[in-house]
Amino acid sequence: MTKTIKEIAFVVSLGTLLSKFGGMARQLVIAGAFGISAAYDAYNYAYIIPGFFLVLLGGINGPLHNSMVTLLADKNKVDSRLFITSINTILSIILLIISLFVFFSSDLLINLVGPSLTTEIKEIASSQLKIMSPIIFLSGLIGLGFGSLNAKKEFFIPSIAPLLSSLIIIIAVSNFWINKETSADIYKLNLGGGVILAKATFIGSLSQYLIQIPFLIKKGIFTINFSIQTQYSELKRAWKMIAPASLSSGMMQINVLTDLFFASKIVGAAAALSYANFLVQAPLGIISNAILIPLLPVFVSLRARENHLKLIKKIHQGLIISSSSMVFLGSIFISLSAPIVILIYGRGSFNQNAIDVVSKLLIAYGIGMPFYLLRDLLVRVFYGIEDSKTPFKISTIAILLNLFFDWYLIGGTSPWGELSPINLGVNGLVYSTTFVNLFACILLLLKLNNKLENLKLLKIVSQNLRIILIGLISGISSFFIFKLISLPYNFFNVLFKIITSSGISLVIFYYLAIILKIDDIDILNKFLKEKFIRL
Repeated sequence: MTKTIKEIAFVVSLGTLLSKFGGMARQLVIAGAFGISAAYDAYNYAYIIPGFFLVLLGGINGPLHNSMVTLLADKNKVDSRLFITSINTILSIILLIISLFVFFSSDLLINLVGPSLTTEIKEIASSQLKIMSPIIFLSGLIGLGFGSLNAKKEFFIPSIAPLLSSLIIIIAVSNFWINKETSADIYKLNLGGGVILAKATFIGSLSQYLIQIPFLIKKGIFTINFSIQTQYSELKRAWKMIAPASLSSGMMQINVLTDLFFASKIVGAAAALSYANFLVQAPLGIISNAILIPLLPVFVSLRARENHLKLIKKIHQGLIISSSSMVFLGSIFISLSAPIVILIYGRGSFNQNAIDVVSKLLIAYGIGMPFYLLRDLLVRVFYGIEDSKTPFKISTIAILLNLFFDWYLIGGTSPWGELSPINLGVNGLVYSTTFVNLFACILLLLKLNNKLENLKLLKIVSQNLRIILIGLISGISSFFIFKLISLPYNFFNVLFKIITSSGISLVIFYYLAIILKIDDIDILNKFLKEKFIRL
């Protein structure tokens, strides 16, 4: 990696790390205040649609963000401002209509996404959805601004913006937790807490848009005009990227929607999925942003045919870093699932039942971590060479597969009884997503192999199989090391045991990678030192 890429990755890592710490603090406060109660269960259903748009359009590494980075890379300030104004006008009209529809149809939508929810949870979720519906409109403005800033070499503000949202939620929920009356009517308590959580989420999203305005002005690309002045050919090029990329990048969010649809018959499942998913997304988000954000411009710059060998080299390096980091982290989550959940969430309203459920889910998520990031990396490669149709087609198939396997792995429920011999409960929903991501990775690699000569597909497969073997050994090591360290039970001792066993496991992982001749392992070593030791 060049010096510029290293600097970008460091800035993004720092901003993302701060945001993830804020997100972890937010989840700790929510877990203590709500546990897996009706208020937080309802919130997860109410947030599905606003969250879908916020992650898809407003999120870093979302399709709008990636498309803007690609499309604005070769434009000057004037052309950039005209282009942003045109896209903003079209997108704002579409999202405003959707926001209004969601507001007035909240009851219907909650019934659709959670048909088996109790009446109490449906009522709370409907109220929350009305409050959060404007987030849909804001998501386009947020994503457009962040993508524009990244295209103009401003990376820190987009990375740190989610921290503002987390802080607002922490303040609001902490105030509720401190002042709530345990003797109050349970429905009113859940409704009141749910409404506070929804309002804080909306205000937090608004803050993510407001913080970027001064920096957009500084870069000379901020505008509040609503007009379409860009050439039709440029708009056509933009929407040809944004529209299919939205579905392919939104595969995970669409999978979450189908997961919660099937989870609605399991009490507390949505809340448990949210807690476990956050534990995975926190480190995954840091590494994902540090890898994908600086690599996307590189893929764009190397898409010319004469640069294919350099492009392939960068793809191989990205795959090694992604696979190695995710396999190692996944092995830790699998081997130390219960201690991690106890350490992070085990207080307040988060009881032993919640710990057991979330621990099992963390194991399921840990298994699927490598495939999630590898899929994301491969999708970015296609974006870089301006092919958004291939990820779109594969994502469409993957979404349908996830729908089927969600149904199959929780018993195949139908009016005629359960049609599947397998019923893994809420864990089956996570395993379904893992299988679908693996399927998507295989298809993306096969398609990429057809597009790029000398990709060396067999070498990629061989390297990744060896990395998985190394992860299995290091994971087993961390499990037994944790058991061997005998200390009295308390927060700091559990933290010490997790850090120690994980640290020794990392050393084992690294030297096994050298012994088994994993290519570019030195790049992973440099990546870990520069992005985490410096932090």
